[in-house]
Amino acid sequence: MSAELLFALDELEKEKGIDKEIIIAAIEEALNASYSKSETETGNTRVEFNRETGEIKVFAQKEVVEQVTDDSCELSLEEARTIDPEFELGEIAEFEITPRNFGRLAAQKAKQIIIQKLREEERSNVYEQFLTKEKDIVTGTIQRIETKENRDGTKERIIHVDLGRIEGIMMPAEQVPGEQYRVYDRIKAYVLEVRDKGFKSKEPCVMISRSHPGLVKRLFELEVPEIHDGVVEIMNIAREPGSRTKMSVYSKDENVEPVGACVGQKGMRVQVIVDELHGERIDIIKWSPYADDLIASSLSPAKVMRVFVDEEEKAGTVIVPDNQLSLAIGREGQNVRLAAKLTGWKIDIKSESQVRASVEEELFTDAEAEGEAVSPFSEDGSFDPNLV
Repeated sequence: MSAELLFALDELEKEKGIDKEIIIAAIEEALNASYSKSETETGNTRVEFNRETGEIKVFAQKEVVEQVTDDSCELSLEEARTIDPEFELGEIAEFEITPRNFGRLAAQKAKQIIIQKLREEERSNVYEQFLTKEKDIVTGTIQRIETKENRDGTKERIIHVDLGRIEGIMMPAEQVPGEQYRVYDRIKAYVLEVRDKGFKSKEPCVMISRSHPGLVKRLFELEVPEIHDGVVEIMNIAREPGSRTKMSVYSKDENVEPVGACVGQKGMRVQVIVDELHGERIDIIKWSPYADDLIASSLSPAKVMRVFVDEEEKAGTVIVPDNQLSLAIGREGQNVRLAAKLTGWKIDIKSESQVRASVEEELFTDAEAEGEAVSPFSEDGSFDPNLV
């Protein structure tokens, strides 16, 4: 071990990004362990690597005592002062004991430990590097698809993605229903978590998702400069992956229209994101601090006549024209379900005719007791919500 080893260490530092001092410390530790195992002595030793010449020496470490009872770890004061006249009782004397055959034999035995240390350090570097990517988007290539069968006979897929120096794992719950995943396809995914160990290996891995709302958020942050710069803020996202997403946005600058900024000229910005999500529909609404306005907007594209809010129950009753009822509710209740997730309010939708029937029934029932009542419906059948 000489200047060639020093050169190799310099190259490792450049190529792997591992601090040379960490490698040298690993070599010293490994060789010290190797020497201790190969010798019958039980005393303390220290291996020193010369950073300039690459020369390696072994030193014994013994306590200076007045009378030696264990010569493997003790040295008499008289003998210690032949090494250094200034030694005192209780100090640790150190002297070289490098054996002639130590270089080749010890290096051979230490090789595996050194490699292990290098791998551990490289794993740590990779882990630290990708730890900064949590809640961000990564791009990779699908390298294999693992299929496992559940107890009920159903099959699930686990997608393994090559992200360069680390593997991405997409569990079944993080996949988008209807999306096709094939080996060698390139995909973008949202980083849920970076783990220092995988399921079946000691290598670090990244848990990724295509179904998380965070994927939509990061795509907009990358595509819309106003969001990236903080002028427009994404307030909330409700998503049913592969089908539909609702997103509320707010502008800190009154001169910037938040929905328009996200949609882009002729819808170009939002279309880029829709394409990445393979046609998933995206509704963008303007956020409002007023619950009735927010609830009304959240049911877009349906038109809302009036919203009644119950602050205590955090519930809203929405009145819509008869021809807007099915649109407001959505197929299988999707529109109102996403609106409720987006706003955090319980939403009950009623059509104009349903309200007419219930109000008229109540008015006519109470008419005799309360005198003449004013109906919110005019003679031509139109509805005035201000009279409810």
